Amino acid sequence: MSDARMDLCGSRVRRLGFGTLRLLGPAAFGQPPSRTDAERLLAAAANHSDVIDTADCYGPETAENLIASVLHPYRHGLVVATKGGLTCPAPGVWIPSAAPDRLRRCCEDSLRRLRTDRIDLYQLHGPDPMVTYEHSIEALARLRAEGLIMDVGLCNVSADQLRRAQRIVPISSVQNRYNVGYRADDSLVALAASEGLPFLAWFPLERGSLAAGAAASLTMVAEKHGASRAQIALAWLLHRSGNLVPIPGTGSVRHLEENAGAVSVDLDPEDMRALEGITV
Repeated sequence: MSDARMDLCGSRVRRLGFGTLRLLGPAAFGQPPSRTDAERLLAAAANHSDVIDTADCYGPETAENLIASVLHPYRHGLVVATKGGLTCPAPGVWIPSAAPDRLRRCCEDSLRRLRTDRIDLYQLHGPDPMVTYEHSIEALARLRAEGLIMDVGLCNVSADQLRRAQRIVPISSVQNRYNVGYRADDSLVALAASEGLPFLAWFPLERGSLAAGAAASLTMVAEKHGASRAQIALAWLLHRSGNLVPIPGTGSVRHLEENAGAVSVDLDPEDMRALEGITV
């Protein structure tokens, strides 16, 4: 396997992160079904992962508050990455809102909820079609210059949008949907890798469909290694490129521990070729 760690926000982090979307109610809306279970899961996740990914709209606000209540004060080397620029007024309803003044409020509110003076990685949740893209990026550049955030990341962007942002402020990471069955961003993964940028892969298990689906090659490789389908799907990402950081989420400690086992799966070139044809 390529290096199981990479540099992010001044730390050498393990490349299997944790996404907090699944900690909450349906469609990441509302409180967790069990606060106690969510706290236990988050504490376990921080033992397995060095990158905890969240957003102000998860809940809304609930995920950030949960992170602070469980993990603050944050251990050295733990990167808490959050996002601003999207609203969630109802379950499954996601509305871009990335005007400069709103991004500042989002960041300041996230700082308060996370109980920190500086956010490790602050990510634009996605371009807002009602706002000039450069204006959103300039707002993040100002927050960085003021020391409110350490590093700037981009989510749900194209290569062109990455380049446009880089002309304004250093970009430290990209986060897009990417997995063994959904590889529309192959070229962006390669571009980010060429510049040493971590690529945080969301939906690395495609909402669990890769773990439960019927792809024969995934099953074949899993049986060969005595691993689960989920572990093979995550291992594919870890082998695919040294800059990929899968951020699977789960509501189960058992699934969390299963996912963590992906780092021990050593796929060979034959396995990688067998997995290339999977689609979702």
